[in-house]
Amino acid sequence: MALADSARGLPNGGGVSPAAGSGAAAAAAGGVPGGWSSFPEIVELNVGGQVYVTRRCTVVSVRDSLLWRMFSQQQPSELPRDSKGRFFLDRDGFLFRYILDYLRDLQLVLPEHFPERSRLQREAEYFQLPDLARRLAQARAAAAARPAALHRDGSLCADEPPPALLGYLEAEPADGGGGGGGGSAVGASAPSPTASRSPSGGPLLTPSQSLDGAAGRRSGYITIGYRGSYTIGREAQADAKFRRVARITVCGKTALAKEVFGETLNESRDPDRPPERYTARYYLKFNFLEQAFDRLSEAGFRMAACSSTGTCAFAPEQGGPADDKIWTSYTEYVFCRD
Repeated sequence: MALADSARGLPNGGGVSPAAGSGAAAAAAGGVPGGWSSFPEIVELNVGGQVYVTRRCTVVSVRDSLLWRMFSQQQPSELPRDSKGRFFLDRDGFLFRYILDYLRDLQLVLPEHFPERSRLQREAEYFQLPDLARRLAQARAAAAARPAALHRDGSLCADEPPPALLGYLEAEPADGGGGGGGGSAVGASAPSPTASRSPSGGPLLTPSQSLDGAAGRRSGYITIGYRGSYTIGREAQADAKFRRVARITVCGKTALAKEVFGETLNESRDPDRPPERYTARYYLKFNFLEQAFDRLSEAGFRMAACSSTGTCAFAPEQGGPADDKIWTSYTEYVFCRD
């Protein structure tokens, strides 16, 4: 339920002078007499590079929270700002949208297949929102109490597995001993997920559904792309300015991308994407290709293919001859995990 303005720590607007120093005026200003009038009604926040615009009464809606103290007990000049004058918070800009939604009406509403509950709980604890942190902890505990099952893409979830996959799992022999159903002498070995039919007679599991031993790792493909440039001057060795990578893009299944790159994955261009869906709009928070390759290698991926295109143009320096060449290229690397 949304709180009334008086409950959100707003000034009562009843004609009490901020300079009067009365207890009511000080409480209305959040403990700083006259402090409320120093902030604009509409505040702009830069949270980890993501810009949010909201009302001041929203950010101070939960008393004793971090934002409440910042915007009611401090002056604007005491808060850090970015180059454009927006109030700056060095936190996860993607997850802050849920923090702000909670502050608006004190309700916790998350999208389906939301995989960031633990990280959001950490953000709630940082912003000192105990009720939100408690609800997230309860939701995680309830999910952990339910028996874990497997999605069709092999990811863990709390729902029941599809019937075909459930039959496949039940039909796997627990040991090398004989098992019913198959009746074959080679039944001592566990059936391969890549067989044309599962032991239960279910359909073939696609590569994205197959499992990698007991680890339960998903197989699939991830494509890494980047657009880079380098400049070669008249003195090729001395003047060369090598690869400048503006952004490394990630294409593939959402669950795979999050598994490999974790918190280094920027999801702001395609938020709330379900884990079994594909995306071509993620990119990495770092600009080193080798770092991306290391992460993919550690996750069991190998490079399957790559392609590149390039163009060359002349770029004269200020007041100099037009002999410098700028090469621009776009390259994609395809990684797979069997």
